[in-house]
Amino acid sequence: MAITSNNSDQEVMNSIKNYSGISNFTVMAVNPTMQELHNMDIKVKQEPNYFLELNGEDYFKIAFWVKNEDLITRLEILMQNKTKVSKTGKNLWLNAIGQSTWSEEKPEYDWWQQPETSRKAFGGEETLINFVKAWANVAPGDNVYFDTIDKIVQGDVTELKELVKALSANQVRLLVGVKDGKYQQVYTKIFGRIKPQRDDLFVKSLNDEYGAFNAEFATDLKWGEFKPELSVVTPDEDDELPFSGGNENEDWA
Repeated sequence: MAITSNNSDQEVMNSIKNYSGISNFTVMAVNPTMQELHNMDIKVKQEPNYFLELNGEDYFKIAFWVKNEDLITRLEILMQNKTKVSKTGKNLWLNAIGQSTWSEEKPEYDWWQQPETSRKAFGGEETLINFVKAWANVAPGDNVYFDTIDKIVQGDVTELKELVKALSANQVRLLVGVKDGKYQQVYTKIFGRIKPQRDDLFVKSLNDEYGAFNAEFATDLKWGEFKPELSVVTPDEDDELPFSGGNENEDWA
């Protein structure tokens, strides 16, 4: 007999802790190289590829690496080198202060400010701007745009890397979940400021028609180690379980 045993109270299986909920995060890097990832103690075996194709469309992925006291993960935004157009033919518009709206022609709404800065938004740009608003704590009415957005969507993140350095002391509130039972996922429909902490806006977004989060998370949104909820499927009374039919005295194979 050759059995290397351990006490039942001893944990011998390697397990990775997953976390969920809302927490304050610091941005460590954006689109780092393999060496830069190694310097952050993130082990990868090859250079990251930030270009991808989905459903016949080309995308450039912006990956912000973020951390708090428990977790290092990444927030990903898919960018496209073409303007965003809805299924009904409306364009997504942005202005210099980060307002956005859908309209076929240049917006002329009463609430739309700085109309001279209006332009059609690139795919993913609205999400990027909303993230930066919260992260940089941009006041309402102040400027929030990138001079090189046409280069960013093509893969040149120089301006974003400069922003990471400039905002090294800033934090942003993010909602994190778990996908497929093992991958950390960051919610990108809304981002929170440190002050004021409006976590109710996360709840509002999640309940919105288009606000679904494709991940599991603690429904109270409190930060902590993720523990999947266990549930037992109870069959309907009318459904027969395998081998449940017939008389127990009948012969069957």
